[in-house]
Amino acid sequence: MQTGEVLRREVFNLLDAAKGGRLKKLKEVNKHEIVEGVTEDYMERRVQTLLSYVKQHSPYYKEHPEWTKLEDFPVMTKGDFIEHYDEVLVDCVREQGNLYRLSTSGSTGTPFTVLCDGDKMSRVNMNFISCMELNGFRMGMKRGEFRAWIKGKNTISKWKSFKNNLIMVDISNMGDESLDKICRDIEKKKIQVLVTYSSALTALTQYIRKTGRDISRWSVEMVFSMGEALPQETYDLTKELFGFFPVRSYGNNENGFIAIQLDEDPEYTVDLYNFYPEILKLDSDEPAEPGELGRIVVTDYYNKTFPMVRYDTGDTGKMRVYYDKNGRVHAKYTEIYGRRGSLMYNTKGEPLSIHVFMNTLLKFEGTVYQAKCIQWREKDYELLVNADRSRLDETELLAAYRHYLGEDAELRITYVDQIPIQASGKFMVCENKWNGRKQA
Repeated sequence: MQTGEVLRREVFNLLDAAKGGRLKKLKEVNKHEIVEGVTEDYMERRVQTLLSYVKQHSPYYKEHPEWTKLEDFPVMTKGDFIEHYDEVLVDCVREQGNLYRLSTSGSTGTPFTVLCDGDKMSRVNMNFISCMELNGFRMGMKRGEFRAWIKGKNTISKWKSFKNNLIMVDISNMGDESLDKICRDIEKKKIQVLVTYSSALTALTQYIRKTGRDISRWSVEMVFSMGEALPQETYDLTKELFGFFPVRSYGNNENGFIAIQLDEDPEYTVDLYNFYPEILKLDSDEPAEPGELGRIVVTDYYNKTFPMVRYDTGDTGKMRVYYDKNGRVHAKYTEIYGRRGSLMYNTKGEPLSIHVFMNTLLKFEGTVYQAKCIQWREKDYELLVNADRSRLDETELLAAYRHYLGEDAELRITYVDQIPIQASGKFMVCENKWNGRKQA
């Protein structure tokens, strides 16, 4: 336990106590509801309170008094919210005091900023801390946040970095030289928690194993994976190297953390305290059948500035909802497939998990530095490859991908010097550019 960690925790508790301890109470309730579930009454009450509020204060929803139940309200994509931004924004925004910006980098091509009031911002922060603490985090621990940090765009001030005990770890380049510097910084700056995208964690752990780097002097106590799905091989390798399992999460910048894995549970526990989750069919707004792959849609209970009712996150997954012996409701994402633009199909039209492409890449570690599979048509695929061509067996690589795509896949290789990561720091291992009927 570091001195800076203890000091920041004490300062937080003192300042919060002086204001009535609201943040601590919010955090503890959030943690309890994630683990213990919520009542049906709570969910119904939160939904109806929100719907009444938006019909009273949001010009967009005011125009439709006939919308009375949640299913009456339209499902809104990021593009829909951007198109109707000023109409969705509530008419009482000037009465809400200081406003905060929740921004996504637009890694899929659509930057998006959501405004929120102080209450929602507090809930986002405490939701993050709650999810972390449920997996062993201690308030004040030094975090290293892995992102493509761009000066003047998303970097944070020295004061904020000091106050939050946060170190910016730049992953704009994930070559060996950059990974060596990252490793040196983790050790030198005594970073305790790595908050990283799955692709960056995969690159880091592979580099540590490949170089035989000694990490025994590192101070890392926790690895928190976010963004795209984490391959099982990376999960296992992280546990092998660090002696503990990484924590997998699901969320976005617009809403906060929506679901978290607890302990080594392979499923993601949905935060029903802050969100109402739905899984809708890929080709309609009808509810998906239990266990059916569908679109992840969430309603955010607490953004009273820019209300997000039935927000289509752009991701796909499967969910199960169940009741415990006390009648409390629980929801779990049994699998998260990722962005619909990343949802690939084999030649039979069956969806493929992003894990397939991540796992295939791992088989060629040391030879293939980067690879991205693009689906152009029903059976037409292109494989962008950045590799050591003198060591690469093309036949073996194509066979590995055809194993999942289908033996009749029309697959070609295009060699490139570099495949850029997204602005957010994510690396897309697959992309669907097919406009056929099977694409979501």
